[in-house]
Amino acid sequence: MGKSMVPKRLFFTKGVGKHKERLTSFELALRDAGIAAQNLVRVSSIFPPQAKLIPRKEGLKYLYPGEVVFAVVAENSTREPHRLIASSIGVAIPSDRNTYGYLSEHHSFGETEEQAGEYAEELAAEMLATTLNLEFDPDKSWDEKKEIYRISNKIVRTANVTQSAIGDKHGRWTTTIAAAILIFE
Repeated sequence: MGKSMVPKRLFFTKGVGKHKERLTSFELALRDAGIAAQNLVRVSSIFPPQAKLIPRKEGLKYLYPGEVVFAVVAENSTREPHRLIASSIGVAIPSDRNTYGYLSEHHSFGETEEQAGEYAEELAAEMLATTLNLEFDPDKSWDEKKEIYRISNKIVRTANVTQSAIGDKHGRWTTTIAAAILIFE
């Protein structure tokens, strides 16, 4: 199977669901993300060499009901009223497209969408930086590290997709999901 199992495309999606049952809130989050009709298989966090990041709208066209789909998934849920939750996927893509990049999953409580997204993005960039032997100070701010990566010309792009939500005021389950969906066509 080898090379035929290397995805050619990838897209980000996200969603939120609320319901009295936890499983149903998860289902509703998947529906909101547009991926409820697929059988998701969670995989670890490698951005495949030469893969293309495509828009969600385009990516959803490649999916079929019942299909087994590989995905990097971040998920969080709460039934605590007014509790802020977030799920985020970060990506770091190397400038050498023949090598692999990284995806990261982050699930948090009390972080804004921006905070969670930046953290996930930073995680992915740090994982890639260590494989590229880039020197960086882990205690520097994300903005300072981004500048080092940009100057090195080894990391071409970082991004994130993040879904946050506030726990339902009536105590129903609230679930957030963020995912990177891998496409083989």
